[in-house]
Formats: sequence, structure tokens, C-alpha cells
Amino acid sequence: MNLNPKKTAVIFKAFCDENRIKILQLLADGEKCACKLLEALNITQPTLSHHMKILLDSGIVNGRKEGKWMHYSISAEGVEYARKCFNALTAVSGSDENQSCCKK
Repeated sequence: MNLNPKKTAVIFKAFCDENRIKILQLLADGEKCACKLLEALNITQPTLSHHMKILLDSGIVNGRKEGKWMHYSISAEGVEYARKCFNALTAVSGSDENQSCCKK
């Protein structure tokens, strides 16, 4: 897989905050309205908007507007892409496993 470093960094930024992890845990059992996320988290509406923008930009979360409220859900496609990025970044090539990069 040929990774785009900038896009990959945006994806993993989504996982680097405990509030965003809590949001993903809340979305794990299905779509939630922003009002429900606010009730479950001890954060302000502007803070929720900030976190949701990061999650939306990463592609991990989908959003849809219904009336004045946004509804959020986990994106299966976004999760699969993040999984592929993680696997590509952590794949260990065994070809040079016992060779040192430094000459003695």
C-alpha cells in the first residue's frame, strides 16, 4: 500500500485524544445525535464540534444533518482504510532482519 503521509497523519490524529476515543466508543453501538454525545461527555458544544471536525476529516466518522442537529456514525470504509494504513506502517520486512545498518 502506498501511503500518503499527510492523509495518514490526519487519520491517526483522530485516535490521539481521550475525548475522541470516548466519542468513538459511544458511536460503536450506532448513530448518535450531537445532543446525545454532549449529554454523555463533560465537554462544551464548541469542544464537541472541534473533536467531530477532526473525526470527520479523518474519514473515521460520517456526519449527516437532520434539522438543526448533526448525527454521527462510524464509517466502515474509513475504519477499513485506517486499518490498512496501520497494517502497512507496522508490517515488518524479514529480508534484512539480522543485518546491522552500521558497519563495525
